[in-house]
Amino acid sequence: MSSGVGRAPGLDREGIQTDRVRWNLTTASLYEEAVRRQEGLITAEGPLACRTGQHTGRSPNDKFVVKERGSESTIAWGAVNQALEPAKFDALHADILRHLETQDLFVRDLFAGADPAYRLPVRFITPRAWSALFVNNMFVRPHPAELASFEPGFTVLHAPEFQADPARHGTRSGTCIVISFSKQLILIGGTRYAGEMKKSIFTIMNYLLPGRGVLPMHCSAKWPPSAEKAR
Repeated sequence: MSSGVGRAPGLDREGIQTDRVRWNLTTASLYEEAVRRQEGLITAEGPLACRTGQHTGRSPNDKFVVKERGSESTIAWGAVNQALEPAKFDALHADILRHLETQDLFVRDLFAGADPAYRLPVRFITPRAWSALFVNNMFVRPHPAELASFEPGFTVLHAPEFQADPARHGTRSGTCIVISFSKQLILIGGTRYAGEMKKSIFTIMNYLLPGRGVLPMHCSAKWPPSAEKAR
């Protein structure tokens, strides 16, 4: 199963053995898929309204960074930057991969950051069409020629229905947001709140860019301006 623009079906590179993949669907197609799958409701003016379940916002106490060579000495560890052992991360990664293999998956390749000199290519993988629609709206969409040769700098595996096991995975609860800088990988499980995907990438940018002399900013802009303002 594949449609949209981008690479051939399959996620072998990511370690997911499945061909039930939708690659880089358009905004309209993601909207239609979300409605067809009953992931949300169309509101009076047209926007899609989706329920996020237990988590209606971020879960910062469930966010971890893998303590590994390369980043260990450059992170202020503590209550905010909680450490996770590499072996626990590997177990979590393996379990999320197996979980995702049982589902239809939506892949969206996008850029974080508008400046080509500093932007980060990110691949989002999720079983929810509306979650793919969310990141498609939040980040910069590559042109078709860019998608043809797209190579992710980071990959986000989003498994909203997966429940982590604190004893096996080293998490605090069934919810987890875990970053590995060495593997350029983010694992998100146990939460349908799509803002975790957005915030995890901002965390990456806030870590990487100051070392290159850039202060990243979280902002948005509407373009082009409305005809009323343009006159």
